[in-house]
Amino acid sequence: METCIRQFANKEQIKECRDKIQSCDTSLKKLSSVLNLAGNEVRLKILYLLEEEKELCPCDLSDILNMSSPAISQHLRKLKDGNVIEFRKEGQTIYYSIKANYMSILRPFFKHINQAVVTP
Repeated sequence: METCIRQFANKEQIKECRDKIQSCDTSLKKLSSVLNLAGNEVRLKILYLLEEEKELCPCDLSDILNMSSPAISQHLRKLKDGNVIEFRKEGQTIYYSIKANYMSILRPFFKHINQAVVTP
């Protein structure tokens, strides 16, 4: 194991970095939370599809991902509990979508995915 042996500590740099981390603490927590949820491949696919299609019902997701409705519902519940997605009801059907404040976080990742598909 390597140990850091520095000649001197740049106290100004350390202070500036601490200030940076403190000033963006809320945003970092939000990003960490959504990345933790999206770290599951199925949930990432669900988020990708919701970003692409704007909203989908669990049955659509079940058909697209070739998974059972209960399995899809479990993933949707985790995303909903994590406050990343929201839903609306239309009669008996529930439609899920990504909350607007998470779109700005997720869109760059999905843009990267879409560019990778277009230019392999």
